[in-house]
Amino acid sequence: MSDGFIVVLALLAFAVITLLKGVRIVPQGMEWIVERLGKYHGTLHPGLNIIIPYLDNVAYKLVTKDIILDVQEQEVITRDNAVILTNAIAFIKVTDPIKAVYGVTDFHEAIRNMIMTTLRSIVGEMQLDEALSNRDQIKARLRVAIADEAIDWGLTVKSVEIQDIKPTDSMQKAMEAQASAERERKAMVTRAEGAKQSAILQAEARLEAARRDAEAQVTLADASAEAIKRVAQSVGPGDLPAMYLLGEKYITAMGRLAESQNAKTVVLPADIQDTLRGLIGRVKA
Repeated sequence: MSDGFIVVLALLAFAVITLLKGVRIVPQGMEWIVERLGKYHGTLHPGLNIIIPYLDNVAYKLVTKDIILDVQEQEVITRDNAVILTNAIAFIKVTDPIKAVYGVTDFHEAIRNMIMTTLRSIVGEMQLDEALSNRDQIKARLRVAIADEAIDWGLTVKSVEIQDIKPTDSMQKAMEAQASAERERKAMVTRAEGAKQSAILQAEARLEAARRDAEAQVTLADASAEAIKRVAQSVGPGDLPAMYLLGEKYITAMGRLAESQNAKTVVLPADIQDTLRGLIGRVKA
């Protein structure tokens, strides 16, 4: 094999390699950044592209589709010094490849750290209960807070979602103990209120019973006075009305005594009238 043939073969191989290095096929959903002699020269879009070999170099290959960026879980301290765990997920899109590669060292890490820092700041302004119940508010504030910086880096933040926000294990145990104590306190208040209402009702019942007893005694007294008055009108003045009423009560009492199971023998005086006169005489004395 002659030296001339080897040279031609080498030149042919060099030409093929040069041609291959000058042809770039960019896939759909990507854009490539080309540098010429270390300086930005142009952007290759999807499809067939031609560059100058050995002068131009594909320095960066960027995905222009939506990028799912996972933000790791971190501890956040709320305004009332409660420790909670939270993590998020962001959906971003490269809209300006030049800013994305030359405006920041690593836009993935930059956005991730900005979300973490902003999330700590937002949650740190909230009470524990507020942070746990206002996930949508946190998400909206987080997206607005990082939007401007993302634009400076050639990025668009399409959405930021809070994946999880929860107390730490120790904080959760403390919250459960606090909730249990609060339930016990409410139960004690309810029992005390019930006892109070029961005592009030019992006192009111006793008061009502006493009032009714007094009314009954007054009614009985009025009835007795009326009975004496009518008997006096019927049998005449003197001791006869009293004897009549005492005799009636005496006979009623003797009847009840006779009906009692404990009574074995009932002795009646021979002269009830004299007995009644004796009772009246003792009363007068």
